[in-house]
Amino acid sequence: MRVAAVDCGTNSVRLLIADVEDDVLGEVERRMEIVRLGQGVDRTGRLAPDALERTFKAMRDYRGLIDRHGAAATRVVATSATRDAANREEFAVGVREIFGVEPEVVTGADEAELSFTGATRGLLRLSPETEMPQGPLPPYLVVDIGGGSTEFVVGSDHAEAALSVDIGCVRLTERHLRDAGDPPSAPALEAVVADIEAALDRVQEEVPVERAHTLVGLAGSVTTVAGMALDLPAYDSARIHHSRISAQDVHDVTRRLLSMTHSDRAAVPVMHPGRVDVIGAGSLILDRIVRRFAFSQVVVSEHDILDGIAWSVTRYP
Repeated sequence: MRVAAVDCGTNSVRLLIADVEDDVLGEVERRMEIVRLGQGVDRTGRLAPDALERTFKAMRDYRGLIDRHGAAATRVVATSATRDAANREEFAVGVREIFGVEPEVVTGADEAELSFTGATRGLLRLSPETEMPQGPLPPYLVVDIGGGSTEFVVGSDHAEAALSVDIGCVRLTERHLRDAGDPPSAPALEAVVADIEAALDRVQEEVPVERAHTLVGLAGSVTTVAGMALDLPAYDSARIHHSRISAQDVHDVTRRLLSMTHSDRAAVPVMHPGRVDVIGAGSLILDRIVRRFAFSQVVVSEHDILDGIAWSVTRYP
């Protein structure tokens, strides 16, 4: 069955068209546009008109691709920014007009479950020589660092415990770093760290992180840190996917990013232009997670909630 999955987050809107057959997800088309739907939501509680228009423009392009590839079913999922917005019905009206389906504003728990499925399905594989599992060992702690929120999920073959907390690269940038200097001042960074640590206190209380053998990191902040740690000359999804980045490399890249000016960050070969202003906060979230929970490395996954949505489409009308 050919399906289309659309993930509308705080920072980006993404599309995956894939063929689902048995236990295989065959990628046909994968796209991402930085639209910053969550622009100002932390402050105003509303989706801005220009942010909605940017999002709808990207979605119209996606609808053309869906029609061209003949997807039989489409699922549109919206996350943190739309959950928090008082005018989310304006978003829903636009989605219905473009895709002809109802957008699902998922809960943090549902978001975590979809992220876990997308990230871990296929992470373990059998060695043909030994028929023993090879690769990162479960249980996993899957961490999805988004624009408005970060999801923490612990599990082996399914999500067993999950929590979504309101720390994300866009939210923390708008809250503390927008007018904090270039590079940002020490007091501003301390305020970001304080918010992250308060959220991690909740995570430590509510999620059995200590059970996890492997930290799996998802989304653009993590993949950008990985690309820098690997010193790639350009963004290379194949090199980044399932790479293992040491804790020390995470700390080193984060320190480097936080000491850079905006123009320095824009010149980084793996940096998407839409992440230049928020990557400092995103890398700092990853850095504090690694420190707090004492992981020696992070396994980076290019597969995430978008893949989880695609896997789930066959269960929805």
